[in-house]
Amino acid sequence: MAKTEKNFEEKLNELENIVKELETGNVDLDNAINKYTEAMKLAKECSKKLDDAQKAVNKVLNEDGTLEDFKSED
Repeated sequence: MAKTEKNFEEKLNELENIVKELETGNVDLDNAINKYTEAMKLAKECSKKLDDAQKAVNKVLNEDGTLEDFKSED
C-alpha cells in the first residue's frame, strides 16, 4: 500500500507532540535523539510549506492572466 503524505496540520501536530514529549524529560537518550531528528525534519517541511504558501499568496493575477510578484507602492 502506498504511503500518503501528511498534510501541514498533521505534521505540525506531530511536531508539537514530539516537543511536549521531549520537554517531559522522561525519554531515554537514544529515543530523544531519534525524536529530535524527526522533529527537525518536520520543522523543515513545515517551514518550506509556509514559504511556498507565502510565495503563492504574494502573486498578482494580471489582466492577461499571467502571474507576477506583488510589489507594493511605497
